[in-house]
Amino acid sequence: TEPTPNTDALKFKPNTNVLPDSFPSTFLEYTTPRSTLSPPHPSPLAAELMNVDGVRSVFYGKDYITITKDAATPWAHVKPEVFSLITEAVTNGKSFVNIVQAKEGEEGQGSSASEADAVYDPADQEVVDMILELLETRIRPAIQEDGGDIEFRGFDAEGQVLLKLRGACRTCDSSTVTLKNGIESMLMHYIEEVKGVRQVLDPEEEIAMAEFAKFEEKLKAKQGVEATA
Repeated sequence: TEPTPNTDALKFKPNTNVLPDSFPSTFLEYTTPRSTLSPPHPSPLAAELMNVDGVRSVFYGKDYITITKDAATPWAHVKPEVFSLITEAVTNGKSFVNIVQAKEGEEGQGSSASEADAVYDPADQEVVDMILELLETRIRPAIQEDGGDIEFRGFDAEGQVLLKLRGACRTCDSSTVTLKNGIESMLMHYIEEVKGVRQVLDPEEEIAMAEFAKFEEKLKAKQGVEATA
């Protein structure tokens, strides 16, 4: 295993390709038990991994698997079971990912295929091509090293690049720092039309962040009451 910048995410390297050579995406991400069964890329191994107590998401890179757990469950409880399931899958020669015909409107897995739906003005195609080139050659390899990946989601009229972090980088506190410091400064340095970078959140992540903010407020209020008592 290898650590990642997120203390709740570990990178497991099974010494074999996780995604097939011809696979249309650089990654796959399973964030719910349902997504492990859904087209277009169900995964029996991801289904088993999501059943391990404490596991919140399973991320497949080209030749590694990143497991993200909840903060309450120690790695000592999670790691042995995850390690055993991955070893068993490799030993039995099981395919990590199956390919099934997707039905319209069915929710599947997070993958870089969604980059095809990126939103931008066709007049900005040249700028977008430069952004994609930098993401592919300079930024994505560094993020993959950390057990994650990045998706281009759009370029708006204000010069903001819309990006989505995946895997280990998706939920850690350093994700905003990663975007703002490393990625934003590089894109702005090379491409003058880029004025900034914005992280795109899926609806369920926005809800989770709002709940977390509420929880933090309650905690601060409780500490304030205790301090004055």
